Formats: sequence, C-alpha cells, structure tokens
Amino acid sequence: KSKTKTVAVKNVIDKSTKIKIVTDSGTIIVKLYDSTPLHRDNFVKLVKEGFYDSLMFHRIIQGFMIQGGDPASKNAAPEAMLGGGGGDMTRIPAEFRKSLIHKKGALAAARDGNAEKASSACQFYIVQGKELSDGELDMMEQRIGSKYSLEQRNIYKKIGGTAMLDQNYTVFGEVIIGLEVVDKIASAAKAPGDRPIGDIRMKMELVK
Repeated sequence: KSKTKTVAVKNVIDKSTKIKIVTDSGTIIVKLYDSTPLHRDNFVKLVKEGFYDSLMFHRIIQGFMIQGGDPASKNAAPEAMLGGGGGDMTRIPAEFRKSLIHKKGALAAARDGNAEKASSACQFYIVQGKELSDGELDMMEQRIGSKYSLEQRNIYKKIGGTAMLDQNYTVFGEVIIGLEVVDKIASAAKAPGDRPIGDIRMKMELVK
C-alpha cells in the first residue's frame, strides 16, 4: 500500500493555468491561482486577446516589484510618464485570501485608490521584495489584523517579499520559472518616475 501512495504522490499534476511572459530580459512563467477566479479569468482573457503583447514593464523598483500592463505603454514616447492607462476598463473586485501572500515571485493586481480596493483590469506587478525579520512580520500582523502561519513566516524570512501589501492588493498567481529574470528587470537602469531607461517589453501566451 505504501508503494502505491508514493507513486500517486509523484504523479500529481499541477493543472493550474500557466502563462509564459517573454520579455527583452528573459522568459518568466507564472501559474494562476484557482482561488482567485475573477482575476485568473480576466488575465487569461487578455492574454488570449494579445492585449499585453508589446506593452512594457513601465515601473521598476529594486527590492520591491516590477509593474506592467499599462496599454498606454505600447506606443509611449521615451519621456512619457506611464501608469495611468486602463482606467476606462471595468475594475476587478478584490479577491483577498489570507493564504496568498506577497512572497517573492507573487503575481498581483495593481489598483488605484478606490475605496473597494478593486483591482485594475489590466495592470499587474510581480514581487521582488526583500527578506523580512520576525520583528517586521510582527508589525505587519498588527497592521493587517491577522497572523501569518509558520510556513508563511519562513517564506518571508528565507525567500523574501513585500508583506506590507498583504490583504490590500489581490495576489492571483506566482512565478514558477524565471525569478532571476524578475531580478534582472528590477535592477535595470531607470529614469525619474521609476520607468526603465531602455524599454522592457513583453509578449504573453498560454502554456499548453
């Protein structure tokens, strides 16, 4: 019986939806969470439509995150300030889950300052973050009003992330291949306003 169980565990297939993000700096593959279906389905729809193709990572902050998905970035002039595009699209209702944290590699939805904390329909970011101490995590717990599991604490202490965004922005996926590409993009030279000096464009497709 034990042998059967071992074989069963090895044959478990991750059936989650996966997206390939090809950038000028390398390829990132993310998987989308089924526990955030509104964000998953919206992202898949945009990818299938080719919405993200030729858009830029328009905002990068080393030790924090890389952000993209502004439709205005497709044909933006080099000096243009980006980040305001997509506001005419219908926002996605927040899908906060205590089990989903802003660990390094987390895929999350950007948003404006709306009271419902609803997400942008198209702009997203991938967390780079930094390693956190127990003391910092204690402060975050007080801020968000809930406790981290031991596993979540260990992730933040060993892998890093941006815990200050938890329960405030919707996490809906994570990087499974290409964290080094996130680091490379985050470290690129940038202009005032956090836009990379050299355009970092993307193209997305569903992983079959």
